[in-house]
Amino acid sequence: MPTGFGRLWTAQTVSSLGDGVMHAALPLLALTLTRDPMALAAVTATGTLPWLLFGVLGGALVDRWDRRRTMWVADAARAVLLAIPAAAVALDVLSIPLLAAVAFLLGLGGLFFDTAATAYLPDLLGRDPALLERANSRLRGTQTAASGFAGPPAGSALLALGRAVPLLADAVSFALSALLVRSLPAVPRPVPQAGESLLRQARAGASYVFRDRLLLGLALRPAVGNIAFLGVETVLALFAHDRLGTDTFGFGLLLTAEATGGLLGAGIASFLGRRLGTGAALTCTAAVEGLAILGLAAAPNPYVAGLALAVCGAGMGATMVLAPSLRQSIVPAHLMGRVASTSRMLSMCAAPFGAFLGGWLATAFDVRTPLYTAAGLLLTMTAVTSTMTNNRRVEAALRAAAQAGAPAGAPDRPDSREPVQVVAV
Repeated sequence: MPTGFGRLWTAQTVSSLGDGVMHAALPLLALTLTRDPMALAAVTATGTLPWLLFGVLGGALVDRWDRRRTMWVADAARAVLLAIPAAAVALDVLSIPLLAAVAFLLGLGGLFFDTAATAYLPDLLGRDPALLERANSRLRGTQTAASGFAGPPAGSALLALGRAVPLLADAVSFALSALLVRSLPAVPRPVPQAGESLLRQARAGASYVFRDRLLLGLALRPAVGNIAFLGVETVLALFAHDRLGTDTFGFGLLLTAEATGGLLGAGIASFLGRRLGTGAALTCTAAVEGLAILGLAAAPNPYVAGLALAVCGAGMGATMVLAPSLRQSIVPAHLMGRVASTSRMLSMCAAPFGAFLGGWLATAFDVRTPLYTAAGLLLTMTAVTSTMTNNRRVEAALRAAAQAGAPAGAPDRPDSREPVQVVAV
């Protein structure tokens, strides 16, 4: 691995730890101001709005800008931003609207940082598929450990020391990340496409995903998956309490089991890709997720439920390594930001629908119904996308990318090695 990857890995780990701190601290901080469920939901929801409103446009901007600079400026801006609510706490003027605005701006910074990091990594690693899988495995594993295991307990503990403490801790994590990213090696800046407006470039990036069966299949998996998983997450606490008889501590252990499975899945993703082929491995992990949720729905006790969640987490962890690595290997450099942001936007748009669907099914029928529905959605998605992301299509796309000297799009397009012509259609 290039020496620069270690700094990027450290930067993202530090930033993920800060994200985990805020994941726990922000809703708890809001809880000190109000008990209104709608107000609390607004603080959480505003953090996802930037992806829904500016996802594709943000990707187009990243494809115009220097990606390393975009990352460190985004993190530096988030570090400064967190000083505002910290000062508001000190002056005793903190409010729900201010927290919601901060959550929105943090989400906007995350949009630019995550998109730029996704686009920067292939250039740093020379677009080597094996290196990309190793890199994404490490990044995904430490992100899960930092934001899923260490961050939330730390956020709760820091909040006990003072309402401003977790805000300042997250600010420090962003500042450290910005300094590390700024020291990364420079990579070639994307060549601007003269004469095209930002909106036209954004539309071209989205069109590129929808016209490419392989990329579309990779985008559909997290989109449909988010509908299913948010439907489960919406009722999981109620299901665990009413049907499994767990208390608060037991529910925490269920979530820990899922996160542990995610770490395992991220660790074995490259092995699965080598043994089965990336396309077959993605189909298997998607099927495993669906069967695991089916097992969770039928679980007679917390132990079986914990095992099902661990298996589901393993499937998700492996998918989140294999799919981005493949996308980074085959997408042209000048389109990487737009393709990544389009895929992410689709999954983010699907999440609220999944949460609403899960709540409605539980209210209209039974608390197990959202789980069975989620399993059906995941297994149907597996069958539909299996031909879109099979080994033959993946290998052809990788060959086309290698022959072109720069990543190309779908193998079944005769002009896929000419991305400028494709996106102009």
